[in-house]
Amino acid sequence: MNDTFLKAARGEPVDYTPVWIMRQAGRYLPQYHEVRNKGTFLELCKNPERAAEVTIQPIDYLGVDAAILFSDILVPMEAMGLELDFVEKRGPVFAHPVRDRAAVDRLGIPDPEDDLGFVMETIRILRRELSGRVPLIGFSGAPFTLATYLIEGGSSKNYINTKRMMYQDPELYHALMRKITDCTIAYLSGQIAAGAQAVQVFDSWAGVLAPCDYAEFSLPYVKEIVSALSGKGVPVIYFANNGASLLDLTTTCGADVLGIDWRISLDKVVDKIAGRMSVQGNMDPIALFLPEDKLASRIRQVLEQGRAARGHIFNLGHGIVPETPPEQARLAVELVHSISRELR
Repeated sequence: MNDTFLKAARGEPVDYTPVWIMRQAGRYLPQYHEVRNKGTFLELCKNPERAAEVTIQPIDYLGVDAAILFSDILVPMEAMGLELDFVEKRGPVFAHPVRDRAAVDRLGIPDPEDDLGFVMETIRILRRELSGRVPLIGFSGAPFTLATYLIEGGSSKNYINTKRMMYQDPELYHALMRKITDCTIAYLSGQIAAGAQAVQVFDSWAGVLAPCDYAEFSLPYVKEIVSALSGKGVPVIYFANNGASLLDLTTTCGADVLGIDWRISLDKVVDKIAGRMSVQGNMDPIALFLPEDKLASRIRQVLEQGRAARGHIFNLGHGIVPETPPEQARLAVELVHSISRELR
């Protein structure tokens, strides 16, 4: 197996810098749309054979060093008993936001096999189909990010309902976070048991919090998840989007790898971590639109900034955008491999 990704996550020596791309299984690939057009987005997430097919597509096309399970962070929230829909040009929508004690009390903790068995089956199919080519990454959302969708009823610009609950009814907020955290631990544990060889916790909206609020209302739950998974033998990656202002805190989360967005130079993160964690990132996704010579220069810059890290996994600073020419993504992977070999 190409285990370069796993070695870098653990801080072991590698011959080149491994690379995978957030949202690598998705809308920028024409072959993805061929599968996606056979039903709704949620139907795709819940169909193990099709979900496995789109997970493997970028492995074949891009030559990345890891596969990441195709699903959505909100799938386990639906399994908690909520009505979830994905609306065109609006995104995920929960018809009944969670904003009072009765709504929190109604939430259940789904069993990974009984209630989310389609995800576990997708993982089992992938382990068979990948046949050891590259490791498989499972994932979940972080509790705060998941809570924002439940409280707001979908996406938000200012997260007023979430922050108002935090400030005005912290007991209710923490009760909700307790349930989401328990669900997340069970969900990721189930993924690992099914065959995931690493897991990533996506905190997509962590950056909307002031550091003091992140320390009180988010970080303790992240630490609990990481701690619960620490004995399961797989690397845990934590990614806090727009998290440059939170680095003093995120570097204490206990994860094996810290994902970094593009808003801070990677070498500054490496200096702060001081060998305690590996790093992942962190090129601006739109940099994939650069001409080849400038793209190579940008990739070299990121690789050089990550050289002193305990381990470095190249990635974008957030998900690849749908408008990205697929050949540019493939070129980036080739450049990461060739330039990182040259730098060693």
